[in-house]
Parts: sequence; C-alpha cells; structure tokens
Amino acid sequence: MIRFEHVTKRYADGTTAVDDLTFEVAKGELVTLVGPSGCGKTTTMKMVNRLIEPTGGRIFLDGEDISTVDPVQLRRRIGYVIQQTGLFPHKTVLDNTATVPHLLGRPRKQARARAAELLDLVGLDPATYGDRYPDQLSGGQRQRVGVARALAADPPVLLMDEPFGAVDPVVREHLQNEFLRLQSTLHKTVLFVTHDIEEAVRLGDRIAVYGAGRIEQFDTPATVLGAPATPYTAQFVGADRDLKRLAVTPVGPGDLEQPPVVRLDDSAARAADRLTADEAPWAVVLDADGAPYGWVTAGALTGALPDGATPGSGTVREHARQMAAWLPLGAPLKQALSTMLQHDAGWIAVRDGDRHLGVLTPAGLHTALRRSSR
Repeated sequence: MIRFEHVTKRYADGTTAVDDLTFEVAKGELVTLVGPSGCGKTTTMKMVNRLIEPTGGRIFLDGEDISTVDPVQLRRRIGYVIQQTGLFPHKTVLDNTATVPHLLGRPRKQARARAAELLDLVGLDPATYGDRYPDQLSGGQRQRVGVARALAADPPVLLMDEPFGAVDPVVREHLQNEFLRLQSTLHKTVLFVTHDIEEAVRLGDRIAVYGAGRIEQFDTPATVLGAPATPYTAQFVGADRDLKRLAVTPVGPGDLEQPPVVRLDDSAARAADRLTADEAPWAVVLDADGAPYGWVTAGALTGALPDGATPGSGTVREHARQMAAWLPLGAPLKQALSTMLQHDAGWIAVRDGDRHLGVLTPAGLHTALRRSSR
C-alpha cells in the first residue's frame, strides 16, 4: 500500500533528515516508526502526504507515484492524527469531525451523520459530546475526536504522529487499547510515529527502528526484541528487551501441558482411579459445557468428606476447588505471568472460546519466551 524507494530528504544547509529509505507497508498493516527525537521518523511520515517533499527517490501509495498527485487531493485520501489533535477551537466536536467529509462535498447533514457514527465508534456519545467545544474536553477525549476526524472520510491510510504522547500513562494505555480495537475492525494501513519502544512494540505489526535518518531494523516486534540486528538497535530497545518480549509473544498450543481432565459430575472414585492410573497428583476439572472450573487433587478425592462420608464417595464437585485463572489462546505471555502472580497459581487454564485446550505452567511460559527469540 505504501512503498518507499531510495527516498532521501536533504535540506539546503546540508542536513540529511532521511537517507536512502527503502521499505514497504502492506495493506492493512500497522507499522510503528520508533527512534529518538531528530532521527527522521516524522519527516518520513510527512513525506507520505507531501507536507514535506523528498529530495530524491519515490513514494508510492497503492501503486501510484504521489509526486504526480495534487497534494490537496492526496491529503484528503489520508487520515492524519497529531499529538495536539489540531482541532478547530471555534467548532463543535461534531463539526470538527465532519470537516473532511464536508470538504469532499458531502451535504452537511450527511457529513454530520457520518461524524456521529465515528464519535460513537471511538467511545464518545455524540448526544453528550457532539455540541461541546474542544476546550470542554479532557486530553484523552480530544485525542479520540482527532482519531474520529481522521477516519471520517474512510481513508485507506492513517498517519499518526505521536497521537497519545500528550496524555498521562493511564489514559494513554486506554487510548492504545481502543485504537487496537478499532484497527482489528477497520484494518487501516497505518504509519505510527512514536519515541516509546513499549508503545511501538505493543501496537505495531512491524517496527522500523530509526537511527540517524536510517532504518536500523525493520521487523516484527518479537524479532526486534529477540534478535536485534545492530548494536544500535540492541541499545535502543534496552537491556530489559527480554521482559518486553512477554508483551508480544502469544500463548500457542505447543506451549501447553495436558494434565488429566475430569468432569464436575464424575464420581469421585472413578476420578481417583484416573489419577492413580496416570500417576498424577491433580487434575483439571471441567464443567458440563467443557469449560475450566478448577482443579482437584488425588488426596481430596480419596479423603473423607466433611460430613463423614466414606473416602472416594460423591462426585468430583464435592472435592474440587474453583479457580478463575484462565486465558484465551493467543493471549500475550505478559498477561499469563500477571495472571499467575495475581492468583498465586502454578498453572493457568487456556481456552479457545469455552473449549479447554490445556494448561500453561511457568516452565511452558519460559519455553514460549525462548521460542520467540529464535
């Protein structure tokens, strides 16, 4: 969708902001450009919508050389979100969001209807926020309006220049979550500039790590963190890059162990025989729908019940312990580790929908993390 071919930007004083960039962003891909201030990442982005013209090389958008396209028409095909949102202070939230559709010639009523849809999509009720002005919103709300305005004309490409950098960490994480939710539905082609490696890792399908006007490494977050291509990249991503990999490494089927499984309504005696036959000290307990309920130990199944019933009597339900520590398949290892610590658990059930797939243990988590670095 976006292709750079040997693109350079050199200023009259001899400063080279971008030096011989060649890379491609696939349709529907979110690529984060990360690096320190002054490394050329914002210049790269601004050349896509011709706010800055390259000195050499060519940039293509959906196969079309953008140097042959009228800049104003080009920009109306590209959503653009900046850190300070750039909202018009004299316009309401609804009219700010409707700006581009109106410029494209849509009737005012239609443009405002589209704006209302987008505000709702980014979590702002148009009935509540539509008639407010930007100075009546919080920083996080203004950023949401900025995203909604960029989406209003349904552009295939979004350029986002540190859009969440001006809000506090809690709001920033919430905005990141919301944007990932939107992207999973809309599948826009996105160039996202940030100086924060954790944000780049969390959001990007691929990461371009910038040095001085050059891309030092362009790869998936797991590869950048697990196998830095240059000493510069290794230093930039940090000595704790192995911990950062927890956030980008998903739990896979091959990471799971398969302890014995019993059902809540199985007889305790039969379940105890199963554990004895497998020489297992405990089993996962599933409910009637096959979803994880908890666990039961061999000792609990063969011990006496509180009411004095004979050992092994009753059903598994009367001996099982319930546990809420479970994860969906594909959840990041960071979430798995957090859940283990939160529940003081030695394992976590992993599900595909309501279907039990197996359990993740600390040893399995370690194996998965090692796998991600290969």
